[in-house]
Amino acid sequence: MTMTEDRRDVHDRRSRQPRFTQLPFAAVLLVAAVAALRIVQYHWREGAALVGAALLLAAVLRAVLPTAKAGLLVIRGKVVDIVTYTGLAAAVLYVALTIIGGPFASS
Repeated sequence: MTMTEDRRDVHDRRSRQPRFTQLPFAAVLLVAAVAALRIVQYHWREGAALVGAALLLAAVLRAVLPTAKAGLLVIRGKVVDIVTYTGLAAAVLYVALTIIGGPFASS
């Protein structure tokens, strides 16, 4: 196989990919961006809770969508991804909802 044939093969594979494969990742990224905005505005608990919500959204989307349509949410196997996203979401939500006082206390 020549280099030109390889390039055609890659181009053919790219053109067959679904157009909106990365929309689930974009949705998670949008929630994370809103979370970052809230954190910058000194609403760090709300922002941290939104980070947890973004991770839960990633877990749900990874569970519901087939691997071919999950886009950049696919890292490892489906079960590993879901468990990892859910575990990280639980940890972030636990910290965000249980810390009281400290230098970031809300008045």
